[in-house]
Amino acid sequence: MDRLLYVAMGGARQMLDAQGIVAHNLANASTHGYRADLHAFSSYLVQGPGYGTRVNVVAEQLGFDPRPGVRQETGRALDVAIDGAGWLAVQAPDGSEAYTRAGNLRVSPSGVVETAAGHPVLGDTGTMTLPAFDQLAIGPDGTVTVVPEGLGPESLVQVGRLKLVDPPLTDLAKGADGLVRLREGAPAPQADAAVRVAGGALEGGNVNVAEALVEMIQVSRAFEMQVRLMNTANDNDSALQQLLRAG
Repeated sequence: MDRLLYVAMGGARQMLDAQGIVAHNLANASTHGYRADLHAFSSYLVQGPGYGTRVNVVAEQLGFDPRPGVRQETGRALDVAIDGAGWLAVQAPDGSEAYTRAGNLRVSPSGVVETAAGHPVLGDTGTMTLPAFDQLAIGPDGTVTVVPEGLGPESLVQVGRLKLVDPPLTDLAKGADGLVRLREGAPAPQADAAVRVAGGALEGGNVNVAEALVEMIQVSRAFEMQVRLMNTANDNDSALQQLLRAG
């Protein structure tokens, strides 16, 4: 059977992979702090005997889109949005340090500050834990202050500071869980005083929905073209078999 069938089959598989990436971006367009996955297609000559006339297409992931999303004012004391470049440090499920732009925070029953996904938020000295409080405020530098439960506004106490970092983008890789981690061998970043946050606000996902929908249509049409090529290869093979039987 001609290599055309295998080339078209491989192309269809890569188009399905690309559709999955675009669909994932669209599904998370409204997820706070989400960074869109990037991909591109590359061509590779099919290796083997004969002339190099067949080319395979490969969908490659190119990391994530670092552009900020649209900021939304919420007025909620535990909501923070990174102002410009930078990341909020959290503890991943395996205990390692990871980073996110999702600032919709909450306080667990034990007083641990967590993201909405349940990842403990890190401060300058480790996991941030708060005492029982009546009021809370987060400053532009990430400083967390509270009015302890049962006391007046004059009893404002600083309880810690969010760990805000800004490592080079080339040192970062996005995981399947949406968290960003350091690439192997990259130096661990220290808290960066230049990173600022806006309290009472959240950053939306940075997915351009219109562009993603257009891309989905383009990938779908490319998939259909690969399927037609497979049908053509099958028709050619059937015609050849008939010619051979007739001879």
